[in-house]
Amino acid sequence: MFIRAYLRASTKEQDATRAKLDLTRFADERGLKIAATYIENETGSTLKRPELFRLLSDCQPGDVLLVEQVDRLSRLNTEDWSKLKAEITAKRVRVVALDLPTSHQLAQQGDEFSSRMLDAINGMMLDMLAAIARKDYEDRRRRQAQGIQNAKSRGAFKGRPEDEKRNAALTAMLKSKQSWASIVAATGVSTSTLARLAKRIREEETAI
Repeated sequence: MFIRAYLRASTKEQDATRAKLDLTRFADERGLKIAATYIENETGSTLKRPELFRLLSDCQPGDVLLVEQVDRLSRLNTEDWSKLKAEITAKRVRVVALDLPTSHQLAQQGDEFSSRMLDAINGMMLDMLAAIARKDYEDRRRRQAQGIQNAKSRGAFKGRPEDEKRNAALTAMLKSKQSWASIVAATGVSTSTLARLAKRIREEETAI
């Protein structure tokens, strides 16, 4: 049995490794060692998380997927959570979350009957916490949208400040006829940002 730690944060500005010490302490207290750590900065509301699926690909039956909280694993909608859970079940991976005490015993080897009972109980608790995590995500998105709408109605919403230095460099790359693919590969910028800057360049050239 291998313990595989999964660390996730939603944005590149957040520290995905923040909980690493807590996960290590949890393993040490039980005489266990974390065999591998998988770190990524992706939203929990999508299945597009390459490190999570690399972890599952590396797993053997009986391995433990260790997370700080269930919401680090999932803020998925019902359909996507079912897909992820099916993948976890097919790989026979045990999910252990620090915020889910019923899962802690799964980090230890036990007899088949006890393991199956714990798996059943833990599965129900995982479903419940995953649903709560999704509701929290949707509530925050709704409050954020309401706040933006209220600010717009007052004329107070300015949007995210433009990164002028970055955009100037991207504009220069676009003007030098570099391909969008090469710019994305080199900078990690989104194609929507490039589209907005390309439109601005066209408008400026038309105005001249």
